[in-house]
Amino acid sequence: MPEKLTSRNLLNQLQTRHYTNAYTAKMKGQLVGWATSIFPQEFCETMDLTVVYPENHAAAVAAKRGALPLLEQAESEGYSVDLCSYARINLAYMKSQAAEVPIPLPDFILCCNNICNTLIKWYENIATELNIPMILIDVPFNHGYEPTPAAIDYIKSEFEECIRQLETITGRQFNFERFQEVMKLSNENSRAWKRALDLNQAVPAPLNGFELFNYMSQMVCARGRKETGELFKLLIEELEEKISLGKSCYEDGEKCRVMWDGIACWPHIKHNYKALAKSGINIVCSSYPEAWVLLYEPGNMDELARVYSMIGNNTCMEYQADRREGEVRNFKLDGILFHVNRSCKVMAFMQYEQQRLVAARTGVSIMNFDGDQADPRNFAAAQFETRLEALMEIVSQNKSAKKSKEVMNNDPA
Repeated sequence: MPEKLTSRNLLNQLQTRHYTNAYTAKMKGQLVGWATSIFPQEFCETMDLTVVYPENHAAAVAAKRGALPLLEQAESEGYSVDLCSYARINLAYMKSQAAEVPIPLPDFILCCNNICNTLIKWYENIATELNIPMILIDVPFNHGYEPTPAAIDYIKSEFEECIRQLETITGRQFNFERFQEVMKLSNENSRAWKRALDLNQAVPAPLNGFELFNYMSQMVCARGRKETGELFKLLIEELEEKISLGKSCYEDGEKCRVMWDGIACWPHIKHNYKALAKSGINIVCSSYPEAWVLLYEPGNMDELARVYSMIGNNTCMEYQADRREGEVRNFKLDGILFHVNRSCKVMAFMQYEQQRLVAARTGVSIMNFDGDQADPRNFAAAQFETRLEALMEIVSQNKSAKKSKEVMNNDPA
């Protein structure tokens, strides 16, 4: 009897197929592109383009402990250690093509700066060194709570130019009927992903937070594909079954529910998981995976422009604080663990004001630690463990104080 397919097994199959298909396409002489993680994939999927994602690839390289040789290679070529570690890994890989998880070199590149403005220079460098075309969708920063009408019009004009450039690169005409189908499927997958994330509001949570980062990779690579919906349907079924049985992702149960704010420390993810599990701290949600929940009315280009504008680092402080305040309430959080990521300066600089705002509004316990998304040298295991101990002490004190207050309020005397 064949072994029952689990969502984790299916995820591994889909991710392996993603990279295998890219090399197969390259060997057949088909065009292969590299894209930033939240480039509007609807255009690529409509054109049936093979696209891989350097950020996702760099994370995989780092998780498999293969980052350091590439980082050192990039630095020996003059790239500063202050640059994003994803960029350094990718720029070194572009020359050596040495990694346990290989990807083919691109024939074109697609860049959208909605998640990171310095991506533009990284991708310009790729385009220059490989002498290939680059399509840029520039997204203005949202200084207000919502993008302005002028910003929406500007982004839509870039969508139109993106379609024109893709037609030139491929020699094929853009199919708007197919575009509608892709947008519909992308929305269905975003809703399923949102449902999976929200199921962790259950107490105890059925999924540990680092699994969220793993499943997120499918939303990065294949948000507009049918198989992604099949994956999340299976994941949701598994989570709902665990919830019905009252199962925690930890055998001894969860003692503390926290949000992980920022990107994972991929080179040290096993250590992080073990340290958290030992303390009974469960990452029940994160500010990062939900960035790939992109909902809009299919065919509505204004809404499409809006959702690609309202991404994490591209939104104002008030918007970000409101999002975190909502997650503290919805996920019944005891604390927030902020990853002060050396590679992501904008995210790290914003975190201190976010901590102040969210703590003032919610009273939630907050702790931060130093690290890096892919450079193993910027993380200290001892510091991380000490910060977890401190977080647990603060959470315990806050719970005791809250319980004492409730007892006093209920005292009839």
